[in-house]
Amino acid sequence: MSAISASEKVDGFTRKSMRKAQKQRKSQGSSQYRTQSAPVELSPLPQLKDAPSTEQQELFTQKLQQCCMLFDFLDSVIDLKSKEIKRATLNELVDYVSTNRGVLVESAYPEITNMISTNIFRTLAPSENPDFDPEEDEPTLEASWPHMQLVYEFLLRFLENPDFQPSIAKRYIDQKFVLQLLELFDSEDPRERDFLKTILHRIYGKFLGLRAFIRKQINNIFLRFIYETDHFNGVAELLEILGSIINGFALPLKAEHKQFLMKVLIPLHTAKGLALFHAQLAYCVVQFLEKDPTLTEPVIRGLLKFWPKTCSQKEVMFLGEIEEILDVIEPTQFKKIQEPLFKQISRCVANPHFQVAERALYFWNNEYILSLIEENIDKILPIMFGSLYRISKEHWNPTIVALVYNVLKTLMEMNCTLFDELTSSYKADRQREKKKEQERDELWKKLEELRLSNTTLVQNNSHGLQSVQNNNNNNNNSNNNNDNQDKAADAAAVTTDDKDPDVTAAATE
Repeated sequence: MSAISASEKVDGFTRKSMRKAQKQRKSQGSSQYRTQSAPVELSPLPQLKDAPSTEQQELFTQKLQQCCMLFDFLDSVIDLKSKEIKRATLNELVDYVSTNRGVLVESAYPEITNMISTNIFRTLAPSENPDFDPEEDEPTLEASWPHMQLVYEFLLRFLENPDFQPSIAKRYIDQKFVLQLLELFDSEDPRERDFLKTILHRIYGKFLGLRAFIRKQINNIFLRFIYETDHFNGVAELLEILGSIINGFALPLKAEHKQFLMKVLIPLHTAKGLALFHAQLAYCVVQFLEKDPTLTEPVIRGLLKFWPKTCSQKEVMFLGEIEEILDVIEPTQFKKIQEPLFKQISRCVANPHFQVAERALYFWNNEYILSLIEENIDKILPIMFGSLYRISKEHWNPTIVALVYNVLKTLMEMNCTLFDELTSSYKADRQREKKKEQERDELWKKLEELRLSNTTLVQNNSHGLQSVQNNNNNNNNSNNNNDNQDKAADAAAVTTDDKDPDVTAAATE
């Protein structure tokens, strides 16, 4: 680690900016730490297309074994020849599996899975930036991607090959293989996560025995993310896979699936990085509601429970998801949630953040939602009226005021009589509130006047007491002085009486 200069120690901002610059320069990393102790140079093997058909299978196996060699891509100047040979071999294997039939014989399966496991399964290195923010920071890309990309491509072609036999492959593509694959979803490199998403979806489709295991492990990843780590790079990709999985669920839904919705997908809305995967999450929730409309009420109540209080960006996302749900909601389900839902929408309309208020007011541009509101106007209008009327007079943003006027006009056309009643009632309530405020102000003024008069009286009393005390002190002093004078006179008289009369007479003569 480089030494920190004196100027950097003094100025923390300089140190931070230098670290950021170093991160930007080094945007690649690698988890391929299992390089050989001594470099081994690869030698090119004959082309598969040029080999006799009897020797192709043996040559195919040799090439798979050759591709198990790993190289250090962080050092860009070593093993250049061997790296190029491996890259060319991997390209050839991808083409061979994609274009030829009959190449996936039973003996090839262990060699294929061994080559794939050796190249892609590794412990992911910790992030170079402990405060990594996927929305702002650049991800650390996998340095060995020139080879790894071709390995992923080969795995995908292997799974999609018409000759692929799950009954043989299940010996090698087992729970351990899937678990290692899922761990790779935490990779910072978005290119790798995109390949993993497609590959896991293919495995889910072809291996019926692994489906429950895959769902359970995804469930565990999400629970750790929600309640423990609050960090996992592949949440969006896993939700995208789940979206298509949920779409294929049979009816009626199993209790396991409903529990996953309520215990995992709904709490997932509390994540700090919701913006990174909210689109996929909302799609999964809507898929569940299209499958089973009776889940609408618990889902909306769950969203209201976790409604963000201080993050306007998340509020806008929640409102967008609510609109998607209302697009597929049944009228009978709407009646069950209309009151708590529109109380929250009323609060959003009154939000001082104009984007939140604007997104809530856009609900009235949706024809289906408008029809639901019109059917239940007697319940919804009293909930919304106070906020709308107040905002039309008080909101700081002119765009919001214009939208509110349009909404009020629409609601008035739906039920003019109720609208007039609510207007009169609102104005009467406002008058009562103003009267109460006026009475309260007057009461406070009286209290203030009373306080001032009491203060004056106390001050006057204190001055009077002080004057009386001063007079008493003066009287005491004068009395003391008189007493002292009397005592002096008495003492003088006593002294005169005690003198000898002859001495006095002599003195007088």
